[in-house]
Amino acid sequence: MANIASAKKRAKQAEDRRQHNAGLHTELRSAVKKVRKAIASGNKAAAQAAFKESVSIVDSIADKKIVHKNQAARHKSRLSQAIKAMA
Repeated sequence: MANIASAKKRAKQAEDRRQHNAGLHTELRSAVKKVRKAIASGNKAAAQAAFKESVSIVDSIADKKIVHKNQAARHKSRLSQAIKAMA
């Protein structure tokens, strides 16, 4: 455990930041799952609407460098591809 006041403060800030970032990770996964669920239901219009919402969320999280921009691009690409493959 930290003994110096500045080290205690840094430890508290790091924990707060970790919890905030974990929440953003959860938000990202939830957005992707929402689109996957819409795709599984077979409703293309609903899937496209969910995809449009999730793209905004994924991009904002990537801009904050919570996940790498290539990971965000990969998620968007695969979801888009799955929607296009729907009949």
